[in-house]
Amino acid sequence: MDDLDHRLIAELRVNARSTIPTLAKLLGVARGTVQTRMDRLIANGTIAGFTVRLKEHTSADQIRGVMMIELEGRNLKGAVAALRKNPGFAAVHTTHGLWDLIAEIEVPDMSEFNRLVTGIRVMEGIAKSETHLFLGPA
Repeated sequence: MDDLDHRLIAELRVNARSTIPTLAKLLGVARGTVQTRMDRLIANGTIAGFTVRLKEHTSADQIRGVMMIELEGRNLKGAVAALRKNPGFAAVHTTHGLWDLIAEIEVPDMSEFNRLVTGIRVMEGIAKSETHLFLGPA
């Protein structure tokens, strides 16, 4: 999977009912490109359904954890929408207390984990974050 596949999946996570023309416009590619990518992702099992359920990673090397995020400014909706588009997050939850959001991380390897954490920390509207990796079942 390349960057376009990741961005397509991210858009489908936001709205799995988006039309091909809408997705093409959001991604800045031709309709045929979106259709071809979606057909391939469905055929190879990466997209298992259109609530968008991603193929389960059975690798024992999968990196899982949580990221607590403190937002700055008043654009909570925009920040949450931007975070939810990130394919490294399995879920993003609002909360109260010291942290504004808690995001569940699921990535295939440490390089993806590093990319995710680094990208989130430089995003506009992110004041600070704290990340915890899951080491294994207790």
